[in-house]
Formats: sequence, structure tokens, C-alpha cells
Amino acid sequence: MSAVTVAEVDAWAAELDRLHARIAGRFRRAEPRARVRQYLCGLAAGLQRKNGWTLAERAGEVSPDGMQRLLRWADWDVEAVRDDVRDYLIEHLGDPQGVLIVDDTGFLKKGVRSAGVARQYSGTAGRVENCQVGVFLAYRSAKGHGLIDRQVYLPAAWTDNRERCRAAGIPDDVEFATKPQIAKTMLARALDAGVPVGWVTADEAYGQVKGLRVWLEERDVGYVLATRRNDDMITTTMGTCRADELIAALPGQAWCRLSAGPGAHGPRDYDWARMPIRICWRPGRGHWLLARRSITTGEIAYYVCYGPRRTRLIDLARIAGSRWAIEECFQQAKQEAGLDDYQVRDWRAWHAHITLAMATHAWLAVARTVAAKGEPAPARA
Repeated sequence: MSAVTVAEVDAWAAELDRLHARIAGRFRRAEPRARVRQYLCGLAAGLQRKNGWTLAERAGEVSPDGMQRLLRWADWDVEAVRDDVRDYLIEHLGDPQGVLIVDDTGFLKKGVRSAGVARQYSGTAGRVENCQVGVFLAYRSAKGHGLIDRQVYLPAAWTDNRERCRAAGIPDDVEFATKPQIAKTMLARALDAGVPVGWVTADEAYGQVKGLRVWLEERDVGYVLATRRNDDMITTTMGTCRADELIAALPGQAWCRLSAGPGAHGPRDYDWARMPIRICWRPGRGHWLLARRSITTGEIAYYVCYGPRRTRLIDLARIAGSRWAIEECFQQAKQEAGLDDYQVRDWRAWHAHITLAMATHAWLAVARTVAAKGEPAPARA
């Protein structure tokens, strides 16, 4: 790998200055305002672990108290910084055909006191583990991708025990919400903020929820959502039929080999097919059942789709394939921005750390985008 030049270091530092200036007004006092820049730098540094001690040591502090105070008690608006990070990312990556991607990821934990921790399924581990689960919203366009929203999921065992919630700093007005309900709240927040978006995609844990699909249609937002093979579809003849039965009835010539986009090991080629579903289409809009078949195993994945009537099969395949971007966001944010390197238990501190990790990841993503364009670094104050 080639050595990093002084100009490149200056460009990255200047981009951090821009992000820091954007969020600085959310911090009422000078001390946390300065410390948050050190926190962001530490998360991006090549430290083996990125916790209160290591971040404090890198900042030249003798104890982690200041870093812990930043997350737990310091007077700053965590939710407003979340919105600033979103707006910063959209400013650089926004596109009318941008895709919002919903997914969740697990954070393995010990003990029972961390907000939302429980024995529950972790996609990260691929099994049931003692963990926290965060629901996230990512944004992807041809210009890049990044995380723009987050919330820790609280199982009913938590929200049914208000004393336990209070001990973890969870406000009394935070009630039980399913992961799809949390996703809907995040999507509404992005849409209400004017985030440019053409499509929404998610895996079947979210896509099989009909209420979410109806809500997106009411907002007239296109979607390509994975669903179960046994999900009942309304056919164009006013009947109902399982997704897998509808696709099995398609003739061989209905399938077309297309790429879902580049992957870590080259083009992600699959065989794709679609068929119209539903009746009484809205003017200019359409509904389809989409299928993706593996070239090697023949395994089929199913998607329910809604969007402009002129949408092509290759467009639906591209949107379905864009879901990988949030997996890459998780991987990058954990490896490069300390997303899962935290030692906090309470509600506020979790959201504070995750927000700052998202900010760090956004900074790195934007800096790479600016460098790829060959744009000059903005002047530093």
C-alpha cells in the first residue's frame, strides 16, 4: 500500500473539521465540544480496542472519566447530532434514486444490566446469544453509502419491567416496539427530513410485515422487500396464492441472468424473474413479485415490490442487490469506527456512542468520496 501523503492527511483532517463544525453547536460547553473531536479521532485511529481507556490515553488524558462523561452526562443533544450526521452524509451522497436500507445487528454483551440486553438472535453471531440488538437505517446511492439512524431494540421483558428500565436510564415514555415498528419510525424521520429517496429495501424480517408495505405505498415510496416463500400474494385475478407457487408456475423463458451489482468476489450474478401481482394499480405505479435464483444451488429468494410502472426487471434486481451496502456499513463501522467497541450500559450512553461511531464512519466515507473525485480539501479554520 502506498504511503499516505501530507496533503492527504491534511485533506482528511480538514474534512473532520467540517463535520466537527457542523455538530459543535449541539454541545453547550467548550470541554465536551473539544472532547468530541478527540473521540471521533480516536474511533478512526488504528487502536486495537476503542474504549474509554484507550480513547482517553490517545487524547492524553489520565483516566477514562472524561470520555465516559461525554457519553453519559455531558450536556449535548444526541438526537440532533444524529440528524446532523444524516444531513452531512446526504449533502455528499444524496440522489433522487437513493435507497434506504433497514437492518439490525447484534452486539455481544455479558451480564444483564446493559439496556436491551437479552438472550436473543444475533445476525452477527448467526445464533441466539446474550446481546444487545440495534436497528439501523442506511442510505445508499451511486456516490456511496453510510448509516443515518439507529435505535437499540428493547425486548418486552425490558419494557414490562419499568424499574429495570429506569436503572438502565431508559425513559418512561419508551414503550415496547417491534423491530419493524422501529424501522417505520426511522423511515418516517428520514422522509420527513426530505432525504432524497427512490426506494426502500430490507430483508424478510421487515419485508414480510404487510403494514410496513402499506405504509410505504401510502407515502408513495418504492420498495423491494424480501419476504417468505409462503407469503400469500393477491393475484391479478383477485385470488391469493403463495409466492413460491406463483414463481414455480412461470415458464423457463421468464428467467433472465442479471448482476445484482459488484460484490467482494466479483459480480453477483443470479437468475431473476418477476410477475405482476395485485389489482387496481395506482396510476403510474405497479406491484410485482420478484424472484432471485442462485446459479449454483437453485435456491430462490422472494421479494414483494412496488414502484413506478415502467420499472424494469434490471432495476428491481439492482435495488434488491443494494441491501449488501448496510452489511458493508456494519463491517466498516465496526472495524474502522469502533461501532461495537463500547463499555457503556445505559440507554443514553449507547445512543451517544453509536451516534459518534456513525459520525466517524460518515466522515471516512465522505473523505473517501472527496478524494476519489479529486476535489481540493476545504479550507481549515
